[in-house]
Amino acid sequence: MNEMWMLALIGATGVASAALYARRRQWIDALLVLVAAIALGLFAAGLRVPGDSGRVLALEPGTPAPVLDGVRGFSVKGDGLRAAQWNDLPALPLQWEQPKGGAMRLDFPRRLALGRTFTLRLQREDKTEAHLQLLAENGQPIGEARGKGDLAVDWMPPLAERMVLRARLLDKDGRKIAEGPVPLTVHAPAILRVEGRFGAPSFDLRTLNELLVGSGALLDWQVVLGRDIRRSELPRENMQEPNLLLADAAWFERAGAAERSALLGRVAGGVPLLVLGGNANDPAFWSRSLQLSLKAQPSEAKAEGPLELAVAPLNPAARAAGEWTGTDNLVWTRSWQNGRIAWLGAAEWHRHAIAEPRALALWWQGVLDRVGVELSREVEWLEPEELPLPGQRMELCARGVSGDVNFPELKLARTWTARVDSACVAVWPARSGWLHVKDAKAGEHAVYIYAPEDWPQWQAAQRRDATARYMARTPVKAMEGAARAFPAWPFAAAFALAMLLLWWRERR
Repeated sequence: MNEMWMLALIGATGVASAALYARRRQWIDALLVLVAAIALGLFAAGLRVPGDSGRVLALEPGTPAPVLDGVRGFSVKGDGLRAAQWNDLPALPLQWEQPKGGAMRLDFPRRLALGRTFTLRLQREDKTEAHLQLLAENGQPIGEARGKGDLAVDWMPPLAERMVLRARLLDKDGRKIAEGPVPLTVHAPAILRVEGRFGAPSFDLRTLNELLVGSGALLDWQVVLGRDIRRSELPRENMQEPNLLLADAAWFERAGAAERSALLGRVAGGVPLLVLGGNANDPAFWSRSLQLSLKAQPSEAKAEGPLELAVAPLNPAARAAGEWTGTDNLVWTRSWQNGRIAWLGAAEWHRHAIAEPRALALWWQGVLDRVGVELSREVEWLEPEELPLPGQRMELCARGVSGDVNFPELKLARTWTARVDSACVAVWPARSGWLHVKDAKAGEHAVYIYAPEDWPQWQAAQRRDATARYMARTPVKAMEGAARAFPAWPFAAAFALAMLLLWWRERR
């Protein structure tokens, strides 16, 4: 607003002075006054013209953050910079051409519960025939996959321990394409708390009981053996609210209305319910109570999958049945207020307990995953967004933490900084290997620091992704529309020349 008032004052003064000279018929002097006023106004306005101001700074991955005085944009070659380096720079136009080929991406869990399958996935831009090997710490192969394009290797850890596996990618002739460490921490699984109510005994039910007990679950188990005869199994220790409710269809059909309402009320509060549908008898009941439409199945029907299982006599008629959705031909789920109900339409899984115990355990783990069983954890560690390297800034984040956190190898203590859904600290690791973390609430944790020469193709892919994300922060039009200041000296020279001519004419 002050600038507008100043320009208005300059314009009014110039017009008034020119009018006075014109009144005395001094036309040349009036013209000089107008020229001087216009030049002074343009000088004060600070005009900007289309074009680029400043300079384009070439960035290098190994150099520290540059001085940005007079910089209007960046340029970078090759794979670009790491995300931590881009986060330290302002959003300016970027000149970069993304390379093609020569990059790969690995995906695997850094922490895994014992009993879960570890899966290493490799994404490649090159679609040639290749061989992916997963090696134990002693160098022995423990899994492999062959094929073109993306590859995946599965492995079941036998013990809860911290380890550094290795992965090796070979071409079709056995020549090494890439190799690097695969850090993994296998921890003891969280305890599953199960409340089971069943209307009839069966071999399937006994096998499921043995699987759950073998996994360390706490069971509150009741099976109706006959009229007024029940077999009960109490948990080995005090059990809080269960995180899974189990019932077979026979119990659910025979339970009283008040008992069923109480059970569904707990489901509505957030506890998932799994119904074993192998002994269902009344389709109309299920349609009324849970809006589940059941259809009789062929007596010899078998379900295709990792295990050959008999199909329950009554199952939903289609993959999508109203509120119910089937993830395969065996499990259908629906939401029930804050909880979830699942229908298992399979039977005779006990036949695999002796010949294929591991496959059966994995199948049941998949069923529980589809049910949506969530095991509460007070603290959840989040993995760094990119490979941590020595001397590079690393951001460690976790949920459910606060206060101070210690890094013994670095002899360093940091205070958690709260974010929207987590808390984070930033450190600069000194060397490769495990970096141990100690927190008063979360206990001990470790993050693996990769060596600079580890997985160069993976590092290249991460730098390309980070550079592409940074480039998207500033549209191309921002560079085209950038403006530079018009030089002010021509206006100052025009004003001075006009005033000197006017002075000379006045003195003449």
